[in-house]
Amino acid sequence: MEDREAIRDLIARYGPLADSGQAAAVARLWCDDGVYAVGGMAEAKGHAAIAELIEGPVHQKLMADGCAHFLGPVAIELTGDDAFAIGYSLVLRQEDKGIEPWRMSSNRWTLRRMPEGWRVARRDNAPLNGDAAARALLRFS
Repeated sequence: MEDREAIRDLIARYGPLADSGQAAAVARLWCDDGVYAVGGMAEAKGHAAIAELIEGPVHQKLMADGCAHFLGPVAIELTGDDAFAIGYSLVLRQEDKGIEPWRMSSNRWTLRRMPEGWRVARRDNAPLNGDAAARALLRFS
């Protein structure tokens, strides 16, 4: 139960860190060689590249408009020092006419227990736009 709670906490930290622009703290959620694959946008490997996603123009525009990243709940499968979690994410953005959904995605998190705790080895994110790639991330087998 402690591992599951630690993983849920790790994933829950992503949204507030991203929405407050804490790029280095976001990157530290990942292993040193971790990968963040944002379907249709970018794939970043390593802390510097992951931090750049937050520091880059797309994310900076989201923050300037006013945004909120919601993640979870997630279903978690544990195997010793490895785990994966499957769930959804929703990004809302402030628009002239009110708050609008900006991106609704499926997520598969591959996690690894490190000496400092659980870290993300890989996060795959794909927009739920009817594409098979997004549905594939939601499979448990």
